[in-house]
Amino acid sequence: MTASCQRSKNLTDSLSLFLSVSFVTGVLAMFSQQPQDLVVVAGQPVTLPCSIPGYHGVVLWIKDGLALGVGRDLSGYPRYTVVGDHSTGEHHLRIQRVELMDDAVFECQAIQAAMRSRPARLTVLVPPEDPVIEGGPVVSLRAGDPLNLTCHADNAKPAASIIWIRNGEVLNGAMYSKTLLRDGRRESTVSTLYISPSNIETGQKIICRASNKAIPNGKETSVTIDIQHLPLVNLSVEPQPVLEGNLVKFHCSAKANPPVTQYRWAKGGNVIKEVSGDTYEVIVDHSFFTEAVSCEVTNPLGSTNISRNVDVYFGPRMAAEPQSLQVDLGSDAVFNCAWTGNPSLTIVWMKRGSGVVLSNENILTLKAVRQEDAGKYVCRAVVPRVGAGEKEVSLTVNGPPTISSTQTHQAPHGEKGQIKCFIRSTPPPDRIAWSWKETVLESGTSGRYTVETVSTEDGVLSTLTMSNIVPADFQTIYNCTAWNSFGSDTEIIRLKEQGGTQGSPGSTSLLPLMTANISIHVY
Repeated sequence: MTASCQRSKNLTDSLSLFLSVSFVTGVLAMFSQQPQDLVVVAGQPVTLPCSIPGYHGVVLWIKDGLALGVGRDLSGYPRYTVVGDHSTGEHHLRIQRVELMDDAVFECQAIQAAMRSRPARLTVLVPPEDPVIEGGPVVSLRAGDPLNLTCHADNAKPAASIIWIRNGEVLNGAMYSKTLLRDGRRESTVSTLYISPSNIETGQKIICRASNKAIPNGKETSVTIDIQHLPLVNLSVEPQPVLEGNLVKFHCSAKANPPVTQYRWAKGGNVIKEVSGDTYEVIVDHSFFTEAVSCEVTNPLGSTNISRNVDVYFGPRMAAEPQSLQVDLGSDAVFNCAWTGNPSLTIVWMKRGSGVVLSNENILTLKAVRQEDAGKYVCRAVVPRVGAGEKEVSLTVNGPPTISSTQTHQAPHGEKGQIKCFIRSTPPPDRIAWSWKETVLESGTSGRYTVETVSTEDGVLSTLTMSNIVPADFQTIYNCTAWNSFGSDTEIIRLKEQGGTQGSPGSTSLLPLMTANISIHVY
C-alpha cells in the first residue's frame, strides 16, 4: 500500500472515531471568522482564519475538495499547521513559505455542526526570474547594422510585463510574446526591440525591466552598445607590370576597431602559411596573372579580404589542350585550342606540311571532311616580344578502306612468287579476301596458295604467296578486297613472269606498293 493510500485510510479511520465519540452540545455554533480570498507572493507565509466559538467538534480544512487531515493533524503537509486556541474554537490554517501548488480554494468545515465556511481563493503570485538580454552585457554592432535586442523573463505568475529604457526614457515599438508553461500557471515573456542604425550610438546603455504583481518595482538588466567595424583594407602591388621571374612586393594596410589580430595571405585560394605580417614579397610567374593574391585581415568582429592580380608578362601557356579526333567521312571536325598569355596573344591553325592558315580563333572547324583531310594539325600561339608555343593533334577520318598496290608483280616460273596489297582503313578492315578464278582465300593455306596479313602503324599488309608457279598463274587476274563498316575497296593485280635481269625471285618492296599506280575506290 502506498504512503498516500495509507494516509487516506488513517484519515478515514480517525474521522470515524471522532464521529463516534463526538456530540453536538446543543449550543448553536456560528463562524466568527472565515477564510477570505487572499493574494500572496510565493515564499511568504499566510494564515487562513477559521473561528467557531462554542464548537468542540471536529474541524476539517478542505483544499480543492480534498481534506488535508483530521482536526489539527496535518502530518501529510509539512508546511501546513492549524494554529489558535482550540478551547475558544480557533482553527486557523497557517502555511509556511507559500508555493505555487498552494494556489487553490480552501474551506473550513465543522463536521458535527454540518457547517462549512465560504470558499476562499488563495492566489499565489510568482515573480519572474531575473530578466536576461541575449548577447549581453556588451552587444557589439557593425557600423550601419540595426540593433535587435531580445529580453526574456521566465516562470512568472502572472506573465511579466517588459519595458525597455534608454537614457531614462521608455522605448516604444517592442514586440511581445507569452508562453504558458506545462504547469498551466506560470508564463514566460519574450520582448524584442528593434532600433534603426541611425538611432544607435556607441556606449549607450539600454535596460530591460520585467515586472508583475508579485514584484511591482520589477527586476532589470542592461546591455552596453559597442559599435565597431571590420578592418578597412588596401592592398598595393609594386612594380606593375612585371616580367615573369621578377620580384614583386605586396603591402596590406588596414584600419580596424578593435585592432587587427591577424593577417592571412593566400594565392588562388591556397593559404601561404610562411607569411603572417602585412607584407609579402615573391618572385612571380604566369600564375599570378590569373590566380589572385589575397590579404585577409581579422579583428574580433570578423575579417575583411581583398585581392589583387599581378600584371605579369608571360609567353603562351595552354589553357585548353586540343584533342585528336576521329570522325566519319562527311562529318564536321571541330578542334578547340585555348592559350593564355600576356600581353594579348595571336592564335594560328595550320595543317602540318602546309603553309595555309586555317583559323586565327581558338576553334578550328573542318566541314564535311574527306579522307585527304586526315593528318596532323598544329595550333600555334604567339605573344609578341615574349614567346610562342604550339600543340599538334591528329585527325583520323572514318571511311571505307583504300587499297594501294603495284598492279603487276613479277615472279620466276617454277618457283615461289608473291603479290601484295596495302590497305589503309579507319576503322580497321573487318575482312580481307583474295579471289581468283573460282577461289576465295582470306587466310591460311589452300593448295599452292597461302594468305598472310600483317598490321602496321599505317595500315594492313596482305600477302598472297604462290608456290611452284605454273604458266596459268601468269594468265590469272587476282583481286584483293577489303571491307569495313563504311564500305569496301578492290584492287586487281596480275602476276608477270620474271625476266633474267629482274631482281631476286619473288622480291617486292613495300615502298613501291604504297606509291605506284594507286587505285582508290570510295563508297
